[in-house]
Amino acid sequence: MARLIEIHPTHPQPRLVAAIVQIIRQGGLIAYPTDSCYAFGCHIGDKRAMDRIRRIRKTDKNHNFTLVCSDLSEISTYARVDNWAYRLLKSMTPGPYTFILTATREVPKRLQHPKRRTIGLRVPDHPLVQAMLDLLGEPIMSSTLSLPGDDMPMTDPEVILERIGHQVEAVIDAGPVGIEPTSVIDLSSGVPEVLREGRGDVSPFR
Repeated sequence: MARLIEIHPTHPQPRLVAAIVQIIRQGGLIAYPTDSCYAFGCHIGDKRAMDRIRRIRKTDKNHNFTLVCSDLSEISTYARVDNWAYRLLKSMTPGPYTFILTATREVPKRLQHPKRRTIGLRVPDHPLVQAMLDLLGEPIMSSTLSLPGDDMPMTDPEVILERIGHQVEAVIDAGPVGIEPTSVIDLSSGVPEVLREGRGDVSPFR
């Protein structure tokens, strides 16, 4: 059964952040809160963890994962960002958006879109996630915590623990979260395209 880690939402305790990061580094899978909704998180490029997420969500091998980054400089390591896109990202991050960009060679091929060679990246506005990323020193590979048959992502860590506690190593409780996933904006073609309307306001991209 997964460990339930209760942590302060705005001033996360360093020892608990370190415990979460250690789980990730050791190949564990976590359920954690973001500035949109709960997500699965694991070490970047961990094939075993990716396969576990696919099994839990019952998705195919083409399921798209997101790299959760600490800031814009980290995004530029994993994606090619033109000047216009950089200005846009700077104005909209951190926040509840996932941006689709052309991947660099730093991104494992298994994480890229198989045909377009793109990758989803985001910079969440959440103190716990930022603390995790700062200590980890690299992005967290992530996917929305949405289960087959559910209309909405789960928001209650106790319910998450009850339903998938035997399939993850830790469930993180940092207080209430929303039920809307991120808005997804494709910047890979040179013109912003809204692929999904979620929590983030998409009017700037219209």
